[in-house]
Amino acid sequence: MGCRSLGALGVSRYFKSEINDFLDYVHGYWTPNGISWSRDTVELDIDDTSMGFRMLRLHGYEVGANAFKHFEKEGQFFCFIGQMNQGVTEMLSLYRASQVLFPGENILEEAMKFASKFLRETRSRTSCRQMDSLKGLKGRETRYYIDQYGGDDDVWIGKVLYRMYNVSNNLYLDLAKLDYDHCQKMHQLEWIDMERWYKEFNLKDFGLSEDSLLKAYFLAMSNIYEPDRAIERLAWAQTTALIEAVSFYFEAITIKQKRAFIQAFNNSIEHIINGRLGFKETRNELAEAILTTLSDISSKVLEVYEKEVHHSLKHAWNTWLHNWPSQEDKHLIPNNEAELLVNTINLCAGHSLSLDLVSQPEYMHLTNLTNNICNRLRQQTQNSNIKEEQAIINKPTESVELEMQKLVQHVIKRNNNEIAQDIKQTFLTVAKSYNYIAHCDPTTIDLHISKVLFDTVL
Repeated sequence: MGCRSLGALGVSRYFKSEINDFLDYVHGYWTPNGISWSRDTVELDIDDTSMGFRMLRLHGYEVGANAFKHFEKEGQFFCFIGQMNQGVTEMLSLYRASQVLFPGENILEEAMKFASKFLRETRSRTSCRQMDSLKGLKGRETRYYIDQYGGDDDVWIGKVLYRMYNVSNNLYLDLAKLDYDHCQKMHQLEWIDMERWYKEFNLKDFGLSEDSLLKAYFLAMSNIYEPDRAIERLAWAQTTALIEAVSFYFEAITIKQKRAFIQAFNNSIEHIINGRLGFKETRNELAEAILTTLSDISSKVLEVYEKEVHHSLKHAWNTWLHNWPSQEDKHLIPNNEAELLVNTINLCAGHSLSLDLVSQPEYMHLTNLTNNICNRLRQQTQNSNIKEEQAIINKPTESVELEMQKLVQHVIKRNNNEIAQDIKQTFLTVAKSYNYIAHCDPTTIDLHISKVLFDTVL
């Protein structure tokens, strides 16, 4: 439970070695029927089994989903064998465990349906906000969990009876508040820089609103919130904003004009004007905005990681741009948008995306899977307010859920290939950001932005 709290409070990065040791220990006591709250206790429970299952699976350990059959009877799930009722805490743990299901794990699909129904009904009867923590953005989850974390004041029988005083304590809470406050101040300064960048390149003239810019930064910040990952965070936000600007621009011009834009982008020649990098032959403000931004990002990566990524970043943009002219229907969702984001983030993290790496079957599979998921989720978002298309939306949603399960399995399973875990994780992170947008209405997103980015932690 301590590992889960450290992760939910947003401070697990300070305890990586301790968490790894703890999970090795827990895995040693895992049984085919789950796990108990103590190594000396043979009575298994669904709460500890769910927490252990989720943590172990997310860290690449082999754990079987059939353990949950031990707690199921006639379509219902219980904390202990023979129990006839359920509690919010264990059902929330069960729901979160079911979120990391692999394809074909029917017992976890049943668990998800049962737990989500129970939690929705509980929330409708009470002021319970537990379901708020299920949207998938780390920074957003952390902000709400800090408010709900009881610290020393959180009293429950097990904590007192077994003297587990570290389970919920003020040391964790104080650390989380200090860390969140530090990160939030940095994020607010970065947002000011984003606004300055937006105005400098007149992106409003290309259809990009400040609200869209803020949402782009929020998505990046909520997934990559650590202070030492500012390059990745800002590159993600700026790339998302520029993608939207190009999308608006391309919808307003002909295919011939699109080809001219791409040719100008490809044929740009870098030069220095008054000490700043500029470009000849673009003849387009938007193309120059992209090229200048890529150059600025590359300079930061070179300074921090001593790696030259400008050519790779430009190649990633070319891959995305070249898909546009072949699409005569402007309403079609362009492929490679997610791929562009993933490659940009990984390059800005100092990873080398060599030809050997990106040609690996698993890397290509991750790329195709993520593109398919994000393209469908984006289309679902665009059509969500059109009632006539609701019947069409439901079927793709089912296939997206299956593909998300496959993506989770490929990302978190340990293997012996040459793809670093951090690189694989980026695919899932980007997909989850699209999933968040597809399942949250604009009003809810605005509330999250206000609370996470601007509201002070008390």
